[in-house]
Amino acid sequence: MLNRDKHGFKTRGLKHMTQWHLKSARKETGGLRNSVNGKTKRLYTKGGDFTTTTMADASEMLVAAGRGKTSKAKLRKASVANVTDPKSKKTTKMKIIWVHENKANRLYVRRNIITKGTEIEVEANGSKHYAQVTSRPGQDGSVNAVLRDTAPASVEAKAAKAAKTSSNKKTAAATPAPAAKAKKAEKK
Repeated sequence: MLNRDKHGFKTRGLKHMTQWHLKSARKETGGLRNSVNGKTKRLYTKGGDFTTTTMADASEMLVAAGRGKTSKAKLRKASVANVTDPKSKKTTKMKIIWVHENKANRLYVRRNIITKGTEIEVEANGSKHYAQVTSRPGQDGSVNAVLRDTAPASVEAKAAKAAKTSSNKKTAAATPAPAAKAKKAEKK
């Protein structure tokens, strides 16, 4: 029997298990925690899947039902970010070019996942800038960011490494190798 999950993938008769965001009933020492002991699972402790907001050419949003009659906008794919310049206090919509650094998980950079605190590269009017995400795209439905004066640490490290290797190549070309010095000494 083949079923399809909420993303359209085929599953073999398996349903996703419900996630619960409860405190553990046991302490680190192994003893029972009395404050949690008598409580049962409540609907407000029920959780859901992590919305992986990725960088894409076109934005894609999922509207999910919330508690009561509310709804939650979950951004699945983002193409633009609302970037605020802290000096001029103006907000402009800029195209997301690249995800440079993500402090939540370093592997999110490879998958271009955007979370709160992610450092992204944005483009406006042909010039590239760096910004840090201040919103929670998986829960807010938009990517809001603050413009940074400096490049992220990963970009600066790459630039320093490139400068170091280019300077090493120049000095290596200028100074002869030790073997070449020894051959010159033997000829004299």
